[in-house]
Amino acid sequence: MVSWKGGFGVSAAEEIKRGKGTIFLRPEICKGCSFCIDFCPTHCLEFSRDFNKKGYHYPVLPRPEDCTGCDLCGLYCPDFAIFGVRYKDLEKRRQALLAAGFVDVQQG
Repeated sequence: MVSWKGGFGVSAAEEIKRGKGTIFLRPEICKGCSFCIDFCPTHCLEFSRDFNKKGYHYPVLPRPEDCTGCDLCGLYCPDFAIFGVRYKDLEKRRQALLAAGFVDVQQG
């Protein structure tokens, strides 16, 4: 299959995959329960190698191209430490999430 991007024929295997969403995270309140990782339908989350101030590993997004922004991670998190958002809804929610103390994992 060939798609036409910018006037050039590019095979489907050559196209760069971009995710449909991202996560926001408050690592300092994560207790490392792994619900977000276990219930992620695209398996794009993993535990960080780093520890938070409580001594727990917190989730990271090592495969952002697989994230759909479905927010199942946020729905299962008992401490509301993680929140998924779709890119199409991102700009209207970004400022509110940052003000609430979340960290945009795409920006650092």
